[in-house]
Amino acid sequence: MKETYAKNAMVFKAFCDERRLRILDLLRGGEKCTCVLIEEMDMPQSSLSYHMKILSDSGLVNARRDGAWMRYTLNKKRTDETLAFFTHITTGKEDCICKKVKSAL
Repeated sequence: MKETYAKNAMVFKAFCDERRLRILDLLRGGEKCTCVLIEEMDMPQSSLSYHMKILSDSGLVNARRDGAWMRYTLNKKRTDETLAFFTHITTGKEDCICKKVKSAL
């Protein structure tokens, strides 16, 4: 389980920047070329590359080279895993110690 926490911590760190959230929102519409993201985000290529590396390293985004440009897509499997993990850690458990204490009172 410790590995799962570390893996998901990288994802949540990637979420901690409004520009990266906007990039994820843009990728929701399908594959985007670096050139399109640069224009949509109104940022230099070096800044975009920095954010895309974080998103790619977290597993949220897939990257593929297309000539001189990179093309990016959302990693649906990883986003589904992240949603399931977040739901798991924020949903009450039947065997929670807090429920045992309340029933003893």
